[in-house]
Amino acid sequence: MTATKLDMGRANLEEFSATLIELGKNDKNIIAVTSDSRGSGKLVPFGEQLPEQIVEVGIAEQNLVGVAAGLASAQKKVFAVSPACFLTARSLEQAKNDVAYSNMPVTLIGISAGVSYGALGSTHHSLHDVAVFRAINNIDIIVPADNFETREAIIAASKSEKPIFIKFGKKAMPILPRLEQSFEIGKASTICEGNDVTFIACGETVAPAYEAAQVLKVKGISAEVISMHTIKPLDKEALIKSASKCKVVITVEEHSIYGGLGEACASLLMQENIYKPFKIVGLPDEETVAGSQNEIFKHYGISAEGLTETTLSMLQT
Repeated sequence: MTATKLDMGRANLEEFSATLIELGKNDKNIIAVTSDSRGSGKLVPFGEQLPEQIVEVGIAEQNLVGVAAGLASAQKKVFAVSPACFLTARSLEQAKNDVAYSNMPVTLIGISAGVSYGALGSTHHSLHDVAVFRAINNIDIIVPADNFETREAIIAASKSEKPIFIKFGKKAMPILPRLEQSFEIGKASTICEGNDVTFIACGETVAPAYEAAQVLKVKGISAEVISMHTIKPLDKEALIKSASKCKVVITVEEHSIYGGLGEACASLLMQENIYKPFKIVGLPDEETVAGSQNEIFKHYGISAEGLTETTLSMLQT
Protein backbone atom coordinates (compact mmCIF):
# COMPACT_ATOMS: atom_id res chain seq x y z
CA MET A 1 0.00 0.00 0.00
CA THR A 2 1.48 3.32 -1.03
CA ALA A 3 1.08 6.62 0.75
CA THR A 4 -1.76 8.94 -0.17
CA LYS A 5 -0.71 11.35 -2.90
CA LEU A 6 -1.09 15.01 -2.09
CA ASP A 7 -1.87 17.78 -4.56
CA MET A 8 1.22 19.75 -5.45
CA GLY A 9 1.84 23.42 -4.88
CA ARG A 10 4.89 25.34 -6.02
CA ALA A 11 8.33 25.68 -4.49
CA ASN A 12 8.24 27.54 -1.18
CA LEU A 13 10.81 29.96 -2.59
CA GLU A 14 8.39 30.88 -5.37
CA GLU A 15 5.67 31.46 -2.77
CA PHE A 16 8.12 33.59 -0.79
CA SER A 17 8.89 35.72 -3.85
CA ALA A 18 5.23 36.21 -4.76
CA THR A 19 4.36 37.16 -1.20
CA LEU A 20 7.27 39.58 -0.94
CA ILE A 21 6.23 41.29 -4.18
CA GLU A 22 2.70 41.69 -2.87
CA LEU A 23 3.96 43.16 0.41
CA GLY A 24 6.56 45.34 -1.29
CA LYS A 25 4.04 46.96 -3.60
CA ASN A 26 2.10 48.12 -0.56
CA ASP A 27 5.09 49.12 1.55
CA LYS A 28 8.09 50.90 0.05
CA ASN A 29 10.08 50.22 3.21
CA ILE A 30 10.29 46.52 2.39
CA ILE A 31 13.73 45.84 0.93
CA ALA A 32 15.28 42.64 -0.42
CA VAL A 33 19.05 42.33 -0.10
CA THR A 34 20.75 39.54 -2.01
CA SER A 35 24.27 38.20 -2.52
CA ASP A 36 24.30 37.30 -6.20
CA SER A 37 21.35 34.99 -5.50
CA ARG A 38 18.31 36.73 -6.95
CA GLY A 39 18.00 33.92 -9.48
CA SER A 40 18.27 31.01 -7.05
CA GLY A 41 16.23 32.98 -4.53
CA LYS A 42 13.43 33.51 -7.09
CA LEU A 43 13.79 37.27 -6.72
CA VAL A 44 14.10 38.15 -10.42
CA PRO A 45 10.39 39.11 -10.60
CA PHE A 46 10.78 41.20 -7.42
CA GLY A 47 13.72 43.06 -8.96
CA GLU A 48 11.85 43.65 -12.20
CA GLN A 49 8.71 44.96 -10.54
CA LEU A 50 10.32 46.79 -7.61
CA PRO A 51 13.83 47.74 -8.82
CA GLU A 52 14.26 50.45 -6.17
CA GLN A 53 13.56 47.98 -3.37
CA ILE A 54 16.30 45.44 -4.05
CA VAL A 55 19.98 45.71 -3.17
CA GLU A 56 22.60 43.43 -4.76
CA VAL A 57 25.87 43.12 -2.82
CA GLY A 58 27.48 40.39 -4.95
CA ILE A 59 29.11 37.27 -3.55
CA ALA A 60 29.73 38.86 -0.15
CA GLU A 61 27.55 37.24 2.48
CA GLN A 62 29.10 39.12 5.41
CA ASN A 63 28.37 42.43 3.69
CA LEU A 64 24.87 41.16 2.93
CA VAL A 65 24.03 40.89 6.62
CA GLY A 66 25.81 44.10 7.57
CA VAL A 67 24.00 46.09 4.88
CA ALA A 68 20.69 44.52 5.90
CA ALA A 69 21.24 45.52 9.52
CA GLY A 70 22.15 49.06 8.48
CA LEU A 71 18.99 49.41 6.41
CA ALA A 72 16.93 48.03 9.28
CA SER A 73 18.41 50.66 11.59
CA ALA A 74 17.00 53.25 9.16
CA GLN A 75 13.46 51.86 9.61
CA LYS A 76 13.51 49.61 6.56
CA LYS A 77 11.99 46.12 6.75
CA VAL A 78 14.73 43.96 5.31
CA PHE A 79 14.76 40.43 3.91
CA ALA A 80 18.35 39.25 3.44
CA VAL A 81 18.44 36.35 0.98
CA SER A 82 21.37 33.99 0.47
CA PRO A 83 22.11 30.24 0.34
CA ALA A 84 21.65 28.89 3.87
CA CYS A 85 25.01 27.11 3.87
CA PHE A 86 26.83 30.45 3.48
CA LEU A 87 24.41 32.74 5.32
CA THR A 88 24.66 30.70 8.52
CA ALA A 89 28.39 30.03 8.39
CA ARG A 90 30.40 32.71 6.59
CA SER A 91 28.23 35.54 7.95
CA LEU A 92 27.38 34.03 11.33
CA GLU A 93 29.29 36.71 13.23
CA GLN A 94 27.33 39.47 11.48
CA ALA A 95 24.05 37.65 12.09
CA LYS A 96 24.93 37.32 15.78
CA ASN A 97 26.23 40.83 16.40
CA ASP A 98 24.74 43.13 13.74
CA VAL A 99 21.27 41.55 13.74
CA ALA A 100 20.50 39.54 16.87
CA TYR A 101 22.64 41.35 19.47
CA SER A 102 21.73 44.75 17.99
CA ASN A 103 18.04 43.76 17.80
CA MET A 104 17.61 44.75 14.18
CA PRO A 105 14.30 43.57 12.59
CA VAL A 106 16.02 41.71 9.75
CA THR A 107 14.58 38.50 8.32
CA LEU A 108 17.42 36.24 7.23
CA ILE A 109 16.24 33.97 4.41
CA GLY A 110 18.36 30.83 3.99
CA ILE A 111 17.64 29.40 0.55
CA SER A 112 18.46 25.91 -0.77
CA ALA A 113 18.72 24.75 2.82
CA GLY A 114 19.33 21.26 4.16
CA VAL A 115 20.46 18.98 1.33
CA SER A 116 18.66 20.87 -1.45
CA TYR A 117 21.96 21.24 -3.29
CA GLY A 118 22.26 17.44 -3.07
CA ALA A 119 25.08 16.34 -5.32
CA LEU A 120 27.20 19.45 -4.62
CA GLY A 121 28.16 17.80 -1.34
CA SER A 122 28.90 18.83 2.21
CA THR A 123 30.21 22.31 1.43
CA HIS A 124 26.77 23.22 0.09
CA HIS A 125 24.66 21.33 2.63
CA SER A 126 23.19 23.37 5.47
CA LEU A 127 22.69 20.93 8.33
CA HIS A 128 23.91 23.19 11.13
CA ASP A 129 21.77 26.32 10.72
CA VAL A 130 19.08 25.60 13.30
CA ALA A 131 21.69 24.50 15.82
CA VAL A 132 23.74 27.69 15.59
CA PHE A 133 20.75 30.02 15.74
CA ARG A 134 19.20 28.10 18.65
CA ALA A 135 22.34 29.04 20.58
CA ILE A 136 22.11 32.75 19.73
CA ASN A 137 19.85 34.95 21.81
CA ASN A 138 17.07 37.02 20.26
CA ILE A 139 16.36 35.36 16.93
CA ASP A 140 13.32 33.30 15.97
CA ILE A 141 13.70 30.22 13.74
CA ILE A 142 10.98 29.27 11.25
CA VAL A 143 11.01 26.31 8.84
CA PRO A 144 7.82 26.36 6.72
CA ALA A 145 6.44 23.05 5.45
CA ASP A 146 4.37 24.21 2.49
CA ASN A 147 3.12 27.22 0.54
CA PHE A 148 0.55 28.15 3.19
CA GLU A 149 3.10 28.26 6.00
CA THR A 150 5.55 30.09 3.74
CA ARG A 151 3.14 32.86 2.86
CA GLU A 152 1.99 33.29 6.45
CA ALA A 153 5.55 33.24 7.79
CA ILE A 154 6.64 36.02 5.41
CA ILE A 155 3.60 38.13 6.29
CA ALA A 156 4.30 37.58 10.00
CA ALA A 157 7.98 38.45 9.50
CA SER A 158 7.04 41.68 7.74
CA LYS A 159 5.16 42.72 10.89
CA SER A 160 7.70 41.49 13.42
CA GLU A 161 10.02 43.82 15.28
CA LYS A 162 12.67 41.21 16.03
CA PRO A 163 15.26 39.18 14.08
CA ILE A 164 14.04 36.04 12.31
CA PHE A 165 15.71 33.22 10.40
CA ILE A 166 13.60 31.36 7.81
CA LYS A 167 14.91 28.46 5.74
CA PHE A 168 13.60 27.13 2.43
CA GLY A 169 14.38 24.24 0.13
CA LYS A 170 14.12 24.23 -3.65
CA LYS A 171 11.53 21.73 -4.79
CA ALA A 172 7.80 22.09 -5.31
CA MET A 173 5.92 21.19 -2.14
CA PRO A 174 2.62 19.35 -1.67
CA ILE A 175 -0.40 21.10 -0.24
CA LEU A 176 -0.76 19.70 3.26
CA PRO A 177 -4.05 19.27 5.08
CA ARG A 178 -4.25 20.84 8.54
CA LEU A 179 -6.87 20.96 11.25
CA GLU A 180 -6.92 24.75 11.29
CA GLN A 181 -6.00 27.21 8.55
CA SER A 182 -4.11 29.52 10.86
CA PHE A 183 -0.50 30.50 11.45
CA GLU A 184 1.29 32.13 14.35
CA ILE A 185 4.99 32.31 15.10
CA GLY A 186 5.61 29.94 18.01
CA LYS A 187 2.40 27.93 17.51
CA ALA A 188 2.66 24.52 15.83
CA SER A 189 0.19 23.29 13.24
CA THR A 190 -1.52 19.90 13.57
CA ILE A 191 -1.69 18.19 10.18
CA CYS A 192 -3.57 15.11 11.40
CA GLU A 193 -4.41 13.58 14.78
CA GLY A 194 -3.48 10.17 16.20
CA ASN A 195 -2.79 8.26 19.40
CA ASP A 196 -0.10 5.64 18.70
CA VAL A 197 2.81 7.66 17.33
CA THR A 198 3.44 11.35 16.98
CA PHE A 199 5.66 12.71 14.22
CA ILE A 200 7.08 16.13 15.10
CA ALA A 201 8.46 17.43 11.82
CA CYS A 202 9.45 20.70 10.18
CA GLY A 203 10.00 22.04 6.70
CA GLU A 204 10.20 19.62 3.81
CA THR A 205 10.10 16.58 6.12
CA VAL A 206 6.48 17.18 7.13
CA ALA A 207 5.19 15.75 3.83
CA PRO A 208 6.93 12.35 4.20
CA ALA A 209 5.76 12.23 7.82
CA TYR A 210 2.18 12.73 6.66
CA GLU A 211 2.60 10.11 3.94
CA ALA A 212 3.92 7.68 6.56
CA ALA A 213 0.87 8.43 8.72
CA GLN A 214 -1.38 7.42 5.83
CA VAL A 215 0.50 4.14 5.32
CA LEU A 216 0.35 3.39 9.04
CA LYS A 217 -3.38 4.09 9.07
CA VAL A 218 -3.92 1.21 6.66
CA LYS A 219 -1.97 -0.99 9.08
CA GLY A 220 -4.27 0.01 11.94
CA ILE A 221 -1.80 2.41 13.55
CA SER A 222 -2.95 5.91 14.46
CA ALA A 223 -0.33 8.59 13.73
CA GLU A 224 -0.35 12.25 14.64
CA VAL A 225 1.63 14.70 12.53
CA ILE A 226 2.69 18.08 13.92
CA SER A 227 4.29 20.73 11.72
CA MET A 228 6.63 22.40 14.21
CA HIS A 229 7.29 25.25 11.80
CA THR A 230 8.69 27.44 14.58
CA ILE A 231 11.64 25.76 16.24
CA LYS A 232 12.42 28.82 18.33
CA PRO A 233 10.34 29.63 20.26
CA LEU A 234 9.18 26.02 20.45
CA ASP A 235 5.48 25.36 21.00
CA LYS A 236 5.73 23.78 24.43
CA GLU A 237 1.99 23.25 24.84
CA ALA A 238 1.51 21.46 21.51
CA LEU A 239 4.54 19.23 22.03
CA ILE A 240 3.54 18.17 25.54
CA LYS A 241 -0.06 17.51 24.52
CA SER A 242 0.90 15.38 21.53
CA ALA A 243 3.72 13.45 23.22
CA SER A 244 1.67 12.75 26.34
CA LYS A 245 -1.10 10.89 24.50
CA CYS A 246 1.06 8.84 22.11
CA LYS A 247 3.10 5.71 22.73
CA VAL A 248 6.20 6.83 20.83
CA VAL A 249 7.60 10.16 19.63
CA ILE A 250 9.55 10.57 16.39
CA THR A 251 11.06 13.87 15.31
CA VAL A 252 11.91 14.40 11.64
CA GLU A 253 14.19 17.11 10.26
CA GLU A 254 16.43 17.97 7.32
CA HIS A 255 19.24 18.82 9.68
CA SER A 256 21.94 17.22 11.77
CA ILE A 257 20.57 15.05 14.57
CA TYR A 258 22.59 17.31 16.86
CA GLY A 259 21.27 20.69 17.96
CA GLY A 260 18.11 20.82 15.88
CA LEU A 261 14.41 20.13 16.26
CA GLY A 262 14.90 16.67 17.76
CA GLU A 263 17.17 17.76 20.57
CA ALA A 264 14.97 20.78 21.28
CA CYS A 265 11.96 18.47 21.69
CA ALA A 266 13.89 15.89 23.72
CA SER A 267 15.17 18.53 26.12
CA LEU A 268 11.73 20.00 26.68
CA LEU A 269 10.06 16.63 27.26
CA MET A 270 12.75 15.46 29.67
CA GLN A 271 12.47 18.66 31.69
CA GLU A 272 8.70 18.17 31.82
CA ASN A 273 9.16 14.58 33.09
CA ILE A 274 7.55 13.08 29.98
CA TYR A 275 9.37 9.86 29.18
CA LYS A 276 8.35 8.09 25.97
CA PRO A 277 10.31 6.00 23.45
CA PHE A 278 11.92 8.76 21.38
CA LYS A 279 13.74 8.81 18.06
CA ILE A 280 15.43 11.65 16.18
CA VAL A 281 15.33 11.09 12.41
CA GLY A 282 17.76 13.38 10.65
CA LEU A 283 21.29 13.26 9.32
CA PRO A 284 23.89 11.53 11.53
CA ASP A 285 27.44 12.60 12.32
CA GLU A 286 29.06 11.27 9.18
CA GLU A 287 30.11 12.43 5.74
CA THR A 288 26.78 13.01 4.03
CA VAL A 289 26.12 10.85 1.01
CA ALA A 290 25.91 12.64 -2.33
CA GLY A 291 22.82 12.54 -4.51
CA SER A 292 19.52 14.28 -5.01
CA GLN A 293 17.52 15.45 -2.02
CA ASN A 294 15.08 12.55 -2.50
CA GLU A 295 17.94 10.05 -2.64
CA ILE A 296 19.51 11.46 0.52
CA PHE A 297 16.15 11.47 2.30
CA LYS A 298 15.59 7.84 1.39
CA HIS A 299 19.10 6.86 2.50
CA TYR A 300 18.55 8.34 5.96
CA GLY A 301 14.98 7.12 6.41
CA ILE A 302 13.33 10.50 5.85
CA SER A 303 10.64 8.97 3.67
CA ALA A 304 7.23 7.40 4.03
CA GLU A 305 8.81 3.95 3.88
CA GLY A 306 11.62 4.77 6.28
CA LEU A 307 9.39 6.45 8.83
CA THR A 308 6.89 3.59 8.64
CA GLU A 309 9.66 1.08 9.37
CA THR A 310 10.97 3.19 12.25
CA THR A 311 7.49 3.42 13.76
CA LEU A 312 6.77 -0.31 13.49
CA SER A 313 10.14 -1.14 15.03
CA MET A 314 9.57 1.22 17.98
CA LEU A 315 6.03 -0.02 18.64
CA GLN A 316 7.18 -3.64 18.66
CA THR A 317 9.89 -3.13 21.28
